[in-house]
Amino acid sequence: CRATSESSTKRPARRLNKPSGRGMAVYTDIAVEELQGYLGDYDLGELLAYKGIAEGVENSNYLLHTSRGNFILTLYEKRVAAADLPFFLSLLEHLAARGLTCPQPIKTRQGAALGRLAGRPAAIFSFLDGMWIRRPNVDHCGGVGWALAQMHLAGLDFPLQRRNTLSVDGWRTLYESAQGRADTVIAGLAETIETELSHLEKSWPRELPQGVIHGDLFPDNVFFLDTRISGLIDFYFACTDMLTYDVAICLNAWCFEPDHSYNVTKGRALLLAYMRKRPLSDREKAVLPLLCRGAALRFLLTRLVDWFATPPGALVRPKDPFEYYRKLRFHQMVAGARDYGID
Repeated sequence: CRATSESSTKRPARRLNKPSGRGMAVYTDIAVEELQGYLGDYDLGELLAYKGIAEGVENSNYLLHTSRGNFILTLYEKRVAAADLPFFLSLLEHLAARGLTCPQPIKTRQGAALGRLAGRPAAIFSFLDGMWIRRPNVDHCGGVGWALAQMHLAGLDFPLQRRNTLSVDGWRTLYESAQGRADTVIAGLAETIETELSHLEKSWPRELPQGVIHGDLFPDNVFFLDTRISGLIDFYFACTDMLTYDVAICLNAWCFEPDHSYNVTKGRALLLAYMRKRPLSDREKAVLPLLCRGAALRFLLTRLVDWFATPPGALVRPKDPFEYYRKLRFHQMVAGARDYGID
């Protein structure tokens, strides 16, 4: 669902690029004839051109140009369980029916949202206009807070549930898989993680309001037109968990500067916008520092695992764990919600 200005009117259908260079999120290649055969089950018109999308790390994504417009094709790779796909696709439809702008699955003539292409589960989605912001400002952060609250409220009556496999109960397994080499990335990192993990396992709250969370609402998963949000994308970490934990993930993702310092003005904008639509209880505010620590540890761990799992020369560059090590250190020093920008 990444925005692009590429277009083509040439026939026959052609490939606009091949996946090459670091950062390309195309794990599975598709031949033109194979794609044309797959599209035969859809009412999307004639395939004019297609190209791999050079962002994202979980799945293979292609922008499709057809005679009826632009669409996004996603091939689900091994990290996304096929059994979870009905949850994700149903959630997108549910949220859109309640006013949230997000990609919508395009169904075949037989009404199927899921298919199989190149040996992978596959789905086609509507195209969203907009672009993601690499250097968010205060207005962007406020917009994200509002949209996050809108998503949380819209998901309260979603009938399906999915356990968060990347919450506190799953962190030790991640840690143990990387423990032996952690200190090669940052000196003393293994001991830091062990101490923090033990603390969070003992202190993690369980009683806060729950519902559908996005779980990965980073800047590259929010599209803007100027300062207005035009859509939320990539719901493949969505699950059932504490709503305030999703807020903590966003504070980590949106409110730190490139030098890893926390910007309290951005944090205040995000939190106040969220609370105008869904107020936080006193208990939620009280445990916000703990949830932010947990969110920082979660991304530190997954980045650490990816750091070691990505082979040399891979097309996808693993993200640096050091960023979330610094963020974790900040949260460990926080005294209360006021340090994030609210009373």
